[in-house]
Amino acid sequence: MFFFSPLDLIFLVPALAFSLFAQYKVWSTYNRYSRERASSGLTAAQTARRLLDRAGLYHVKVEAVPGQLTDHYDPRSKTLRLSAPESPSVAAIGVAAHEAGHAIQDAQGYAPLMLRSAMVPVASFGSMLAFPLLLAGFIMNMNSTLIWLGVIFFSAAVLFTLVTLPVEFDASRRAVRILSDGGTIVSPSELGMVQKVLNAAALTYVAAAAAAVLQLIRLVLIARSSGR
Repeated sequence: MFFFSPLDLIFLVPALAFSLFAQYKVWSTYNRYSRERASSGLTAAQTARRLLDRAGLYHVKVEAVPGQLTDHYDPRSKTLRLSAPESPSVAAIGVAAHEAGHAIQDAQGYAPLMLRSAMVPVASFGSMLAFPLLLAGFIMNMNSTLIWLGVIFFSAAVLFTLVTLPVEFDASRRAVRILSDGGTIVSPSELGMVQKVLNAAALTYVAAAAAAVLQLIRLVLIARSSGR
């Protein structure tokens, strides 16, 4: 019952389909606009540096990171890492602006970002323990105490994905706003392309949150049935 039941068709199949669609959307949109060179000629790294300096964040470093779409801002080391720092494409510039938005959030003490950062160890601990507890509960003849403990620990990871949503949406809004100021980095038509890239990226976070919530509901139903 833990590994498969007819209930899974209701919860897991839609979540998987949504996640696959979100991944396809972000990759296809990014690849499309990675072939569009920004009229300013600025690279993603130059864009990030300019936006950070404009916000007074001269201490935030900009570095390259291996992979594709592995861009992120590290609030601990105050480092913005870009997977395509030398790219002058509209897509890479949009992603760089999004990560600069996170750096600005950090500098301004944006509450959801602070909450998400504080939740990282709790969410990691919960993810690590949840499924071993659930599995142990099923092995031990549907031990409801262990199963419910697993559900509680998994809830911490779910909460983390939900808190991530406003953080990512706000960073994208900041990116669009700061790129539109003056129009020196992207033109108005290129700004529309940036928005499409960021909207596609946001869809992956929505899909992750939806999948986590559906999995939690499934586990709660299983835990309730284990106590009967």
